[in-house]
Amino acid sequence: MFDRAGLIAACEAHGRVIRVVVAAVHGSTPREVGAAMLVWADGQSGTIGGGALEYQLAKSARHLHKDSLSRHALGPDMGQCCGGAVEVLSEIYDLKRAQALPEDVIARGSGDMPLGVTRLLRAARGQGTLPLAQLVDGWMVEPVAATPHHLWVWGAGHVGRALVDVVHKMPGVAITWVDTAPDRFPADVPQAVTCVPAADPAVLAPHAPRDAHHLILTYSHDLDLALCYALLSHGFDTCGLIGSATKWARFRKRLAALGHTPAQIARIICPIGDPALGKHPHMIAVGVAHRLALSLQSEKRPMERRA
Repeated sequence: MFDRAGLIAACEAHGRVIRVVVAAVHGSTPREVGAAMLVWADGQSGTIGGGALEYQLAKSARHLHKDSLSRHALGPDMGQCCGGAVEVLSEIYDLKRAQALPEDVIARGSGDMPLGVTRLLRAARGQGTLPLAQLVDGWMVEPVAATPHHLWVWGAGHVGRALVDVVHKMPGVAITWVDTAPDRFPADVPQAVTCVPAADPAVLAPHAPRDAHHLILTYSHDLDLALCYALLSHGFDTCGLIGSATKWARFRKRLAALGHTPAQIARIICPIGDPALGKHPHMIAVGVAHRLALSLQSEKRPMERRA
């Protein structure tokens, strides 16, 4: 998927940005067609597989004067153990060019548009059938990434920080991070994460999209309960609450007393994570991220319980 929003944000931050995308693969290669990285004067984001290929293409991108489609045999050219070859498209963007990109399918190449590309675009725009990323007669075709999945993380303590550290690197996830004061957040917050300090976090619940995913990890059982109540009243896709089975038993009783039905309450998953990974904050985060990834893959699969 072409991350159009991410490219625009990079151009806003850095000006000239080169997008390097795997256009075609032949044999064994580190990444698939559509894998991309962004490169600018003093940095980069994303990956096309690491190693010598990524290093050389990132270095070359900073000196690129025009868009380029190149082929690289990974063994002979790069000394990598993969026996295949890749075709790579490197494109120069500024903010104006990035903002002019279509919002559904992006197709570009030299000369007249090939018939195969025309057919793909007609199917995408007439029937809603998005194509896979592919190189068609020298033209690169990529569907634009859909609106990101919204994840609201409630709490910036040890587990909240570990979770954001892991999940912010997942593709297609936009994180809103809430806690009670600005100094609750770390000094270095990833660019794709929106921090929202609020003395009473529960008042923000109605502002979350109704299809958002939520993880409640605050320092206070009272805050946790208020958030559970507010989110049950508002609606959500999935919601996980950190805590023990004993904590959740007490919360179920209190939420029922506040008027929520057993079926509604059962939509909140508590405890969360994978008990086999232990209780270290990053191990909890890995377990939760894994379940979240499964949920995003299937759209409606709930996060699984910890024993």
